[in-house]
Amino acid sequence: MTETPPPTTRARSAEPARVVVKHHPLVRLTHWVNVPVLFGLIASGLAIYWAAPVFLHPRDPVTGSRDYLVDLGAAVAHVLHDRGGDPRSWIYDHVSLGTGMLARALRLHWALAYVFMLNGALYLIGLIAGGGWRALLPRLSDVADARAMLRFYLGVVPMAIRRRPWPHPVIRSKYNALQRAAYFSMSVAGVLVILSGWAMHKPIQFGWLERLFVNYDGARIVHFVCLLVLGSFVVPHVILVIADGWDTFRSMVVGWSARLKEARHE
Repeated sequence: MTETPPPTTRARSAEPARVVVKHHPLVRLTHWVNVPVLFGLIASGLAIYWAAPVFLHPRDPVTGSRDYLVDLGAAVAHVLHDRGGDPRSWIYDHVSLGTGMLARALRLHWALAYVFMLNGALYLIGLIAGGGWRALLPRLSDVADARAMLRFYLGVVPMAIRRRPWPHPVIRSKYNALQRAAYFSMSVAGVLVILSGWAMHKPIQFGWLERLFVNYDGARIVHFVCLLVLGSFVVPHVILVIADGWDTFRSMVVGWSARLKEARHE
């Protein structure tokens, strides 16, 4: 499943550039499939969340609420002056499938979970086939490189407004340090969310897996934390891709990238 890269182009700078194949087709396919699947998993997962007693707190004497998301929903609805439906259920009504839909949410959640697991397996195959797994491994130089990239990202907009040059740090691998840390963390979160999901789904058959998370409630907490990690990754990911430039987005669509000759894509 290899692709022929287009003719060599020139970089924005005066230095010559070369075109390299950056992402295996399976990696690109699974990347885009993950977008709707994750949104569906989050929406159905939040509809299941309200039924888990491990997430309840002592009853609030004023509102009578025992649910953290109900508290958050009431606060959001108050700020937005929401007048449709029960303001306490704002999060469930606007972000998930709603309250009282446990059976439907469970069916949808597991249907999408199987797609997510299959998609993850194809992603892993693509990483191995294309050699992309090497670029995800943390490196000793990542701390210093991450500081340089963070400085660049923070200065992109101010320098653009002031019309001053703001050169991109030299990247000598497929990903910069912040990208590598984020993508590696997402892989870890993806594995944990699958394992904790099975620990809850089959606690008798996979008792050893449930014990890996201490107990059933421990698996629930890890599963929900992974949901937050995966969900919170989306917006910063899009912002940083835009800040990094067109070449980064293009490489995940067509598979090739134009970088300076000195850069090593490994």
